[in-house]
Amino acid sequence: MNTMKKIFKVVFHHQSKVYEVYAKGVSQGSLYGFIEVEEILFGERSSVVVDPSEESLKAEFKEVVRTYIPMHSVIRIDEVEKEGTPRIREREKDDHTVMPFTLNGKGPDKEA
Repeated sequence: MNTMKKIFKVVFHHQSKVYEVYAKGVSQGSLYGFIEVEEILFGERSSVVVDPSEESLKAEFKEVVRTYIPMHSVIRIDEVEKEGTPRIREREKDDHTVMPFTLNGKGPDKEA
């Protein structure tokens, strides 16, 4: 019997920044087109060394029980053995600006 708790690393982009968070639960969720992320983890680090991006994430997700991230914003989801340091970073200049099209909705009317 595996008694280890699952931890997921979720990397996604939001407003020209790349977020990397750790959570206890990730699922497709009940909202179509969204990934449900719940119980976001923040490590209890030494108060002597403060990471500004982690503090920013703590403030942003302070009272959030569950968040829904659009599927097209998700870069990667990994199941990891232990929690890392959550962070926010700027997108690199070399990041591609090509974004996927949404798959829902009606397409253009075609005339033969």
